Amino acid sequence: MKEIFLIRHGETEYNKKGIVQGRGVNPPLNEKGRIQADLFFEKYKDELFEIVYTSTLQRAIESVQKFIDKKIPHEKLSELDEIGWGELEGREVDDYTRSEFKRIILEWKNGDSESKTINGESPLELQKKHFRFLDIIQSRPQKKILVCMHGRALRILLCTLLNKSLSEMDDFPHHNFSLYKVLFDGNEFKLTSLNDLSHLHVEV
Repeated sequence: MKEIFLIRHGETEYNKKGIVQGRGVNPPLNEKGRIQADLFFEKYKDELFEIVYTSTLQRAIESVQKFIDKKIPHEKLSELDEIGWGELEGREVDDYTRSEFKRIILEWKNGDSESKTINGESPLELQKKHFRFLDIIQSRPQKKILVCMHGRALRILLCTLLNKSLSEMDDFPHHNFSLYKVLFDGNEFKLTSLNDLSHLHVEV
């Protein structure tokens, strides 16, 4: 049996300001994000994680740096990077970015998983990368796994793990440092914890 802890990275200034982040922008955690990382570590530092997987982006790596510092093996995988938001990435919030963001989210919800922003990436394209990640974790011996990634990518990965349509991705809420736990029995994945924020002393 494998147990997978899936977390979204801590807060950045882009999160705080509501600016769209994607795999093409790479801000660090802000002060609140670093506090969130400390709180998560304090609660789970005694878990016997055998490996830590993160995206290649610094906000994800910084979120679990204290686990990495414990000499737990760490791998950075581009398959865990955030979805590419194309022209929306890093832009100041304005009427255009709001309307485009709402439009693309609605198209995804309505079942068009190939839709994407200009120069962006579709959920279907990202899911193909996630299948490669699943091959990695299923083929390796580690049984307790910590994964730190990104909000939209996390939703898509959960759909993939649980055999749900990508149109259902927004059924998985998340906040900075949300925790999902998934068990894998060698045949199927089962969700055992959803959007847990108890480590931050917050109730959803």
